Amino acid sequence: MTRLQTLTGQHFIDGQRVGSGEPLLQSLRAADGQPTGASFYSATAQEAGLAAGAAQRVFPDFVHSSPDTRAGLLETIADELDGLGEDFFDIAHQETALPLARLQGERARTSGQMRMFAGLLRRGDAFAARIDTAQPQRAPLPRPDLRQYQLGLGPVAVFGASNFPLAFSTAGGDTAAALAAGCPVVVKAHPGHMATAELTALAVLRALERCRLSGAIFNLIFGTDIGAELVRHPAIQAVGFTGSLRGGKALQQIASQRPQPIPVFAEMSAVNPLLILPESLRQQPEALARALCDSFTLGVGQFCTKPGLVLAIGGEAFDRFREALSQTVSEVEPQVMLNRQTLDHYQQKLALTQRHPDFRLLAAGKAAEKGQARTCVYQVPASALLAKDPLLQEEIFGPVTLLVEVRDESELMAALGALQGQLTATLHAEADDAALAGRLLPLLSEKAGRVLFNGYPTGVEVCDAMVHGGPWPATTDARGTSVGTLAIARFMRPVCLQNAPASLLPPALRDENPLNLLRLVNGQWTREAISPAVD
Repeated sequence: MTRLQTLTGQHFIDGQRVGSGEPLLQSLRAADGQPTGASFYSATAQEAGLAAGAAQRVFPDFVHSSPDTRAGLLETIADELDGLGEDFFDIAHQETALPLARLQGERARTSGQMRMFAGLLRRGDAFAARIDTAQPQRAPLPRPDLRQYQLGLGPVAVFGASNFPLAFSTAGGDTAAALAAGCPVVVKAHPGHMATAELTALAVLRALERCRLSGAIFNLIFGTDIGAELVRHPAIQAVGFTGSLRGGKALQQIASQRPQPIPVFAEMSAVNPLLILPESLRQQPEALARALCDSFTLGVGQFCTKPGLVLAIGGEAFDRFREALSQTVSEVEPQVMLNRQTLDHYQQKLALTQRHPDFRLLAAGKAAEKGQARTCVYQVPASALLAKDPLLQEEIFGPVTLLVEVRDESELMAALGALQGQLTATLHAEADDAALAGRLLPLLSEKAGRVLFNGYPTGVEVCDAMVHGGPWPATTDARGTSVGTLAIARFMRPVCLQNAPASLLPPALRDENPLNLLRLVNGQWTREAISPAVD
C-alpha cells in the first residue's frame, strides 16, 4: 500500500477526521493531469461551521496561553515538518511538478518560519507593551494607570496558495503568524495539492498532541466552493489569502458585507517593475539579460515577485540588452507548471498578448510539448503603459516578461506613475546613475512594499525587516506583510487596561516584568521593573 492510499481525504475538525458524502475531489499529477490515486471530501457549509466553531471555542484559552506555550508549539510543528520524508516529497512533486531541491528548500523555509515566530514570542516584542503609570497628584486632573498590549484577534481563515505548497499553504506563513498571535486557524486547503496538505496537517496535529494542546487550534477543510462560507461564519475574525486578484477581491467583498466586517489580508497581483538605469545598462547589458531571464523563469515564472515588467531608456546599450535578452530567452527549455489550470490560464494570457497590436514578440524559448509552458519576452511601447493598458497592469502568472523602452527620464517617471501598487520595485544603477536613482526612489517607495537595488525580486528572505506586501492591488492592506515577524501584527489588536488590579494583569504588563520585555514605560524604553509609587 502506498502512502497516497493511506490518506483518508477527510477534513481536520476539532482534532477529529470528518467527511460526509463521497470523496469526489481528485488529487491530480501536475505533469499530465491524471489522478494520483488520492480522493478528498468536499466540505459542506455545516462542516465549515463546525471547524470555525471549534476554533472559536478554544480561542479564549489559546490567546491567553503563555508565550512559551505557543513558542513550544511552533517549534514542535517545525520539528514535525523537518521529519517528513521521501514519500512526502514524492507526493508533493506529483501534485506540483516542483523539483525535489525546491521542495526541500521550501520545507526548510516553512519550518524556519515557525521557529522565527517562536523566537519572536520568546523575545516578547510582539506584545508591544506600553505603560503609563498612574499620577494621582497630577493637576488639574489625575492620570489613571494605563497599560496597553497586543492581543490576538480571534480565529483566522487561511487560504492555501498554489505556488508554495508548504511556505504559503497549510502550515505556511499565515498559519505560523496566526498561531503565534494566539489565533486558532481554519485552513482551506488548495485544490492543487490536497494530498500534500493532508500530510502537512497530520504533522501539525502530531505537534499539538505532543504539546498536549487542543486539536481545535488547527483545523483544515477541503473543497472548491467553501471559501465564501468560511469567511461568512461569525466565528472567523480575520482572513489570510495568497492568490489571484479576483479571488482576493471576492473574499474582501464578502468580509466587508458581514454584519461584523473583518479584515482580509490578501496578497494578490503585481508586475514588479524592474528599472535599468543608463550607466548600469551600458556597463553590463549581457549580464543583466542573463540574470533577468533566470529571475523571471525561476519556478516557471510562478513567483508572486517575478519581474514582469522591465523599463529602460532607449539607445545603443538598450539595443544590446534587448538582443542579449532575446538570445538568452530563445535557449530556455519548456517546463511543467503547477497544474493544468495554471497552464491554461498562462496560455490564455499569452493569446491576449499575441493578438494585441502593441505587443511584439521579441523571443520565445524552445518549443513546448503538451502540458509544458514556453518562455516568452515581449516588447511594448511606453504609450501603452502611459495609457494604463490592463495587460501591462495585471500579472501574467508564468515565464514571461514585458520590455518597455522609454525616451528619457521624463517618460520613465510618467510610466512609473501610471503603474498600480506593487509587491516589489527593482532599480539597477551604477555610481553615475546615483542622481537619477535618488529622484526615482521616492516614487518607487510610494508604489511598492519592497524596493531592491542591483538585485532581483524573486527570493524573499524570511526575517524581521522583510516586507512582502504593498499598495492595492498587490495587497488589500499596504500596512501589513505576509513574510517576516511583522506579519503577526495582522492578527493582533491593541488592548488598553485602565486601573486594572495587579493580580489581573497579564505577564506582559506586570510591574515586575516577568517576561523581561523591552517596554515603553512613561515614555522611556526599558526592561526594568516598575518601582512602586511613592506617596
